[in-house]
Amino acid sequence: METVNQGGENNGQQEAKTFTQEELNAILNDRLGREKAKYSDYEELKSKAAKLDEMEEASKTELQKVTEKATALQSELDSLKKADEIRQIREKVAKENGVPANLLKAETEEGCVEEAKALLDFKKTVSPNYPQVRDAGEPQGTVKNTTRQQFADWFNSIN
Repeated sequence: METVNQGGENNGQQEAKTFTQEELNAILNDRLGREKAKYSDYEELKSKAAKLDEMEEASKTELQKVTEKATALQSELDSLKKADEIRQIREKVAKENGVPANLLKAETEEGCVEEAKALLDFKKTVSPNYPQVRDAGEPQGTVKNTTRQQFADWFNSIN
């Protein structure tokens, strides 16, 4: 550092300038004052940034709510479509094979066809062992009286 002497001439020599404590304090206070002035609106900017963050969070929350609702509705729609598809498959197979649709539990057409065949095979093995029943609930050819007559006979016998 070159210094200028009192006459204003540059003599090329470096002199160490000494400062008193008061001068040093004044220089530091001046510099600190300029830095503080530079950031004097920091608290205001900080509060504005916090408000912006809150607004973004609220907006994000609304977006998340809408997204979750849309996801739930899509899931419900998919499950309803799947259930309707399964119902249609069961009705088709039941109609083609002559079995009740409510007895079919498979979710694929192949599975329903297998179940229908199994039900028909079971019907073939069980049907010959059971007597044919008329509408009144009487087995054919085994009892000469009707159920009504049998009940009337029983009731009269206890009186």
